Amino acid sequence: MARGAGKNGWALVLLILAGVVLGSFISQLTSGVSWLSWLSFGQNFGFADPIRLNLGVLVLTFGLTIKFTIGSIIGIIVAAIIYHFI
Repeated sequence: MARGAGKNGWALVLLILAGVVLGSFISQLTSGVSWLSWLSFGQNFGFADPIRLNLGVLVLTFGLTIKFTIGSIIGIIVAAIIYHFI
């Protein structure tokens, strides 16, 4: 059997989400430390203001903002490495 043929895709998604959350958490913790503050450098993507759709009876508000930091990118890489070895 080929290596990795029985791996679950949901495990990869959960590991990547965990990597993003932990990486962002670590980057927020280290933002006050002078020699680790580079981990909190990042960029925001998404809508600055939510989009509002008023249908008279129903009002829908759409909004999405994603912040990528160096810490979250490192978390994604670590999660992919862990997934490779499980």
